[in-house]
Amino acid sequence: MENKHVGYILLGIAILLIVIVLLYQSALKEIVIASCGAEHSLVCPMNTNINQQTYLSLAIVGLLMVISFVLIFTKPKEKIIIKKIKERKKKIDKSKLDRDEKRVIDLLLKENNAMFQATLKEKLDVGKVKLTRLLDKLEAKQLIERKRRGMNNLVVLRD
Repeated sequence: MENKHVGYILLGIAILLIVIVLLYQSALKEIVIASCGAEHSLVCPMNTNINQQTYLSLAIVGLLMVISFVLIFTKPKEKIIIKKIKERKKKIDKSKLDRDEKRVIDLLLKENNAMFQATLKEKLDVGKVKLTRLLDKLEAKQLIERKRRGMNNLVVLRD
């Protein structure tokens, strides 16, 4: 919801509270007149308490109105535009790659261009050392890059 709409809602609530406070004050004044008498109602201590409570509640409602005006008249923040980048198939020249390097590239292309090194090791069914050397070669050819994620490496195809 926009700030302006929230401001209008708060302003409506503030106006409703003003009406309720004033109706409540008039009802209490009638009770004071009935209990203290019409001639003593102005000097009755209940009358001063009613006025203090009314002023306090109107001050709180006034603060609510100020907040609502600030929300209504402030400039909304700029909208953040997120552009979706169209997925493009990466064209990689595989003619200069050996069989294992091609398998790594094919697996990465199939898995949205990124995969954890441990998952890659399982899918290729090779040893840890062989995979590390294989990825070192591909990194030297600038086809992939490894990004550290905690205790794992994320293998990502380069653009």
